[in-house]
Amino acid sequence: MERRFPRDGQSGPRELGRAADAHVLAPLGRTDGRQGVIDFPDAEQASSKRFDRAAVEDFLYYEAQLLDAWKLEEWRDLFTPDGRYVVPATDNPAGDVDLDLNLIDDDHVGLQGRVQRLMSTYAHIENPRSTTSRVISNVRLRDDDSGDLAVRCTAVVHRSRVPGTTSYVADVRYLLRQKENSFRIARKHAVLGHHTLRDVGGVLSIIL
Repeated sequence: MERRFPRDGQSGPRELGRAADAHVLAPLGRTDGRQGVIDFPDAEQASSKRFDRAAVEDFLYYEAQLLDAWKLEEWRDLFTPDGRYVVPATDNPAGDVDLDLNLIDDDHVGLQGRVQRLMSTYAHIENPRSTTSRVISNVRLRDDDSGDLAVRCTAVVHRSRVPGTTSYVADVRYLLRQKENSFRIARKHAVLGHHTLRDVGGVLSIIL
């Protein structure tokens, strides 16, 4: 299922114009009481005293490999029951994720629906599926007051599909919760490094 947002100047809420001509798998709804994005100041040097950097990086690489292999059900299971995956609008990356339009805003139910559609034949824009290759870099850690771990990194996702290859760049922030010898994702907030989706062909049909 795809969603086409109206062009600027057409009828409808002003906010919808922000994603003009964007093909985005639509959000599937929201639940009340969810927290917003993780605070991680740009100019702050950060590190963790409680968590091992190598273990965190291994987890991020594992997530990337699951997505590249289209093992989306396993990827979905990396989230906590109250987990949230957000991609804000490209022209308002620092907006209020609870009040402003987001390209993607999935809670647990939304994640289940997104994965189900992408793994079916109904997501026509991903049938046949894209080939993707993810590169994770600039990983930074910060202990969160909640006892969880805040992580910030840069992700480059190369998406190959006829007629060519597109590269998405994103500033990704996580709130990770330790579970046994690994982590679970309580929040994933991916800010695209593009002025508009037109910069990447007007399409965001994959998971960042």
